[in-house]
Amino acid sequence: MENIVVFGASGQLGQCFKNLSEKHQLKNILFPSEAEANILDNDALGIIFETYKPDYIINCAAYTAVDKAEDDIELATKINKTGVENLSRHCLKYNTTFIHISTDFVFKGDMPTPRNESDIAEPISVYGQTKLDGEKVIEVLLDKYYIVRTGWLYSEYANNFVKTMLKLGAERDELKIIADQTGTPTYAIDLADAILKIIEKNKKGYGVYHYSNEGIASWYDFTKAIFDISGNPIKVTPIKTEEYKTRATRPSYSVLDKSKIKNTFDLAIPYWRDSLIACLNKLK
Repeated sequence: MENIVVFGASGQLGQCFKNLSEKHQLKNILFPSEAEANILDNDALGIIFETYKPDYIINCAAYTAVDKAEDDIELATKINKTGVENLSRHCLKYNTTFIHISTDFVFKGDMPTPRNESDIAEPISVYGQTKLDGEKVIEVLLDKYYIVRTGWLYSEYANNFVKTMLKLGAERDELKIIADQTGTPTYAIDLADAILKIIEKNKKGYGVYHYSNEGIASWYDFTKAIFDISGNPIKVTPIKTEEYKTRATRPSYSVLDKSKIKNTFDLAIPYWRDSLIACLNKLK
């Protein structure tokens, strides 16, 4: 395995990479703390790159508070664009391949067909725009990169939708969940495993890719599955987006076409409900 440095190691996806590295006994993968490797601190980044001379970096660091970003544009831009530019310039200097995690929120989400990598990105939120701005920085500065767009991530680590629903389900008799926003619940362990396989295969098929689990669900479907699988008989009531106001506008249809990543790297992608069962079993 090549030398790999994971930025954003304490977040959900970073912890998934750490889990897999321990499971598969990967020795050449580094998980620096934010204090050691803040992507807004160029001096700290320089020390990391000079010390470890990574063949690959994986950037899991991001501003992901979708609603807060609407009022915190400056910080969201710093982390999702400027931080990405900092990493890109170090990758250029050290001939490092950049693997960057992006989002389905770069799309407007008003078309009822899965989005592929060549579709026009039209973000409808500050979060989505800053993530797209980060993508563009990479594409301008680097030739050796993989941008992997994903969405609806959950796992046994950090804060996420599954863990929030389990907590609320233990406290309430009924939950009202949006049923007219559609996407694919994606187990972050599956995403991390796919990225490690991309590195392992070393095909150098650089560019933009989409990854999520297989299948389609609404937030209502996802929530029903969480409680059905976990054996909680709580009542789940479907509602429309307009009944649950949020600061940021969400895409109504966030399904990603994964043909490119499956064909390029010969990946088999699990069905979302099967992966949800695996995660809930670990959370028991």
